[in-house]
Amino acid sequence: MSGDLGQALSILAGVAQGPVVALSEPLSFWGGVDPATGRVIDARHPQAGADLAGAIVVVSSTRGSCTGSGVLLELALAGRAPAALVFSGPEDVATLGALVAAEMFDRELPVLRLPEPGFAALAAAGSARITAEAIRAGDLTIPIAPALEAALALSDNDRALLAGAKGEAAAQAMRILVAMARQQGAARLTDVTRAHIDGCIYASPANLVFAEAMEAKGARVVVPTTMNAISVDYENWRAQGVPADFGAPAARLADAYVAMGARPTFTCAPYLLDEAPETGEAIGWSESNAVIFANSVLGARTAKHPDFLDLCIALTGRAPLAGPYLDAERRARLIVDVELPEGTDAAVWPLIGYLAGRAAPDRIPLLTGLAAGAPTRDDLKALCAAFGTTSATPMLHVEGVTPEAAGAADADTPRVAITRADLAAGWRRLNDGPEAVDLVAIGSPHASLAECRALADALGGRPRMPRVSAIVTAGRQVIAAADTDGTRARLLASGVEMIPDLCWCSISRPVFPVSARAVLTTSGKYAHYGPGLSGCAVRLGTLDDCAEALATGRAPPRLPAWLA
Repeated sequence: MSGDLGQALSILAGVAQGPVVALSEPLSFWGGVDPATGRVIDARHPQAGADLAGAIVVVSSTRGSCTGSGVLLELALAGRAPAALVFSGPEDVATLGALVAAEMFDRELPVLRLPEPGFAALAAAGSARITAEAIRAGDLTIPIAPALEAALALSDNDRALLAGAKGEAAAQAMRILVAMARQQGAARLTDVTRAHIDGCIYASPANLVFAEAMEAKGARVVVPTTMNAISVDYENWRAQGVPADFGAPAARLADAYVAMGARPTFTCAPYLLDEAPETGEAIGWSESNAVIFANSVLGARTAKHPDFLDLCIALTGRAPLAGPYLDAERRARLIVDVELPEGTDAAVWPLIGYLAGRAAPDRIPLLTGLAAGAPTRDDLKALCAAFGTTSATPMLHVEGVTPEAAGAADADTPRVAITRADLAAGWRRLNDGPEAVDLVAIGSPHASLAECRALADALGGRPRMPRVSAIVTAGRQVIAAADTDGTRARLLASGVEMIPDLCWCSISRPVFPVSARAVLTTSGKYAHYGPGLSGCAVRLGTLDDCAEALATGRAPPRLPAWLA
């Protein structure tokens, strides 16, 4: 049985065999897979608990965090990786992790692309064997063909870098860039003006192994490069009681990138820095929320570059000319008509982003019906971050709000709706959990000064209950401004701590309070990832819910007033 199933394309060659684990939804390896075991820890995924180690993983694509490449590399280096990855279409994040494992560490992890109906047939199999020629599963045989390599036009400078003119690190970076560009179908590389490094998060020891290997090769960035939030408060982790076996390598990872010339900005919201990119500017950013905000709200141009590729871009100033760098790839392929209730507050935006990502997991959407809500930059930040947890796409458009929304969709673009009932169902899904709250988590992505002020206003000087903790994670620039204008003092008077450098998606115990079991957050992103990352019940709430939980220790699961 083979002739009617098409053929698989070999993106990364290799042989493998093992049980087939078919995932019915895309998965983020970071926040979705435990790098220590290979098990799915995304509590909201249909296959939560599935063991991917040694399996032929059949999944349409990945979604969510750019850091998934680091998790996959860690799994490969530790011998807990999938035996092979089979996608139904183009995929970058896990593919890049597998490419780095092979290119730099001689760890083979085959990656294949298999369109329907072969994909569906393989997903239904119990086990499979992959050779150079075919995928075999019982009486199922699907031939494998090498992926057609696009004719990639390299500049004289590109060729010089490949030949080692700027050292081994730049040559290594260019080899990885060329391989990714070819699998993306890029015709050439393009210059970028700046980069943002996401790989400085200590998601696993593999992140440090990669960074220090590149540093040892003499790596040095050639464009202005900012750094994402790291995994510790760089200056205070020892005083905070962070174990040295975690804190020391996390700090070393930050040091490695700084030594390579990156700025120690340590924020997952680089668009809040003074020098944000401009409309039309080609940049090389990693970190899913930052990429989506840059493309959607700022009108800059960047692909959702996986961790490790971000450094390669920073070392060369070049990126594959594919995806949202191209006009045609920024078009909306789905219109999402949103029924926006009257009287909404800031909590509606992460909810809409989360549901829009579920509606458009693999295509850029145009959201309509939202202009009347007059979203602020912070509202759009929350929208983009939550969208990035449930969609693999690098941007969205909001009619009447974002700079490229006008004319972004064709007249015959398919439409779906997010109704008031959908909003209520989505809120119940994300707000479900214990009424008693132990911890309030603000700042995923990093909080802005306006968000810090809003929390202080909502508290109104009320002290928190002693058993309830509250932490705001924010960039150093925002914390300095909050010091200057008194906002930090107001929060501290209510018992709310502000912590720089790390964010909720990289926080660990004991900075994350050891006794906390139930968490309330205003972040749709953390409401999604938090249960798997922390092992706690994590609920999405309004800002008023968070203030009430801090003052009373309780926040009943309930619909916001604008949905009730």
